[in-house]
Amino acid sequence: MEGDGDCFMPRKIMAEYIWLDGRQPTSKLRSKTKVITGPVERVEDIPDWGFDGSSTEQAEGNFSDCALQPVAFMPDPINKDPHILVMCEVFNADGTPHKTNTRHILAQVADQYRGHEPLFGIEQEYTLYRKDWPLGWPRHGFPHPQGRYYCGVGFDEVHGRPLVEAHLKACLKAGLAISGINAEVMPAQWEFQVGTLGPLEVADQLWFARWLLYRLGEEFQVYAQLDPKPMPGDWNGAGGHTNFSIKSMREEGGLEVIKQTCEKLKTFHKEHIRVYGTENDLRLTGKHETCSIYDFRYGVSDRGASVRIPMATANAGRGYLEDRRPGANLDPYQICTALIETACGAGFNPDKYDWGNFKFPEQKIA
Repeated sequence: MEGDGDCFMPRKIMAEYIWLDGRQPTSKLRSKTKVITGPVERVEDIPDWGFDGSSTEQAEGNFSDCALQPVAFMPDPINKDPHILVMCEVFNADGTPHKTNTRHILAQVADQYRGHEPLFGIEQEYTLYRKDWPLGWPRHGFPHPQGRYYCGVGFDEVHGRPLVEAHLKACLKAGLAISGINAEVMPAQWEFQVGTLGPLEVADQLWFARWLLYRLGEEFQVYAQLDPKPMPGDWNGAGGHTNFSIKSMREEGGLEVIKQTCEKLKTFHKEHIRVYGTENDLRLTGKHETCSIYDFRYGVSDRGASVRIPMATANAGRGYLEDRRPGANLDPYQICTALIETACGAGFNPDKYDWGNFKFPEQKIA
């Protein structure tokens, strides 16, 4: 901006730095705003920053500095141009990746197996709440039994559409690869889909989309929960179904590769479940379109299976699989790592990364 003389005012940009905290067993999103000088054309143009790790369960108070390293950015659809949202990895003060930095692991795994060209699409289910109760539910009772709400329309069928559509529009303005939304089986429950993208891109974009959902919820005085079983009883849980393929699955004869991968997933079922979402056992009961957490099966067009092979894939003889086991509170960096290592390598072992925030439950004897 030019003034009366030769002075020039550099463009100031609000950059919202976003990262995953150290909360256990499920990380939360954190963010704070830094005013930086533009233009920003590459992620390298965004400076590193820091934060108090003792306030995010990522450091002790006597040595609390943690570093934020920008790894991806996108336009801020709320504050608009030229402002940006910035995804960050967390590093210790000595420059080593923080133990909560699951993205750093995925980056290494994705690079190792890049020749397999893995692709992902994630279906994020969530439940809207106001004042600790599902949005639109009677305060001292329950709505009609589920069944009428899926893809419903009308005030008696769906709740929260203004927020849901504001979120969709914000994601599109930000350039996210969001492919759709729909009301889910339980009232106040919704879904959006991200992908098809590579592993780092789909995981980053899912976290960006979640941040936008939470942030826009502030405007509507509504909040979203990713609890895998938000309401006990005869109500569907909330999942993070993950659609996955590698190059050989998408080529001629790919259906056989998909079946071979399903057999690998069966072998490493318990290892995968350990990173597929805390309290996912409350959802994976064998009811409400799930397979029991203690079993593993796959099948064509079977929404009660652990892994579904879509009908279109079976008919074409190639395509992708849908892993229906992840809960809504999945960490996509961990999910993508697990699927790539099992499909392309010797199998996934969460202990290798000191992961496994969910202990596989012992089967109860009736």
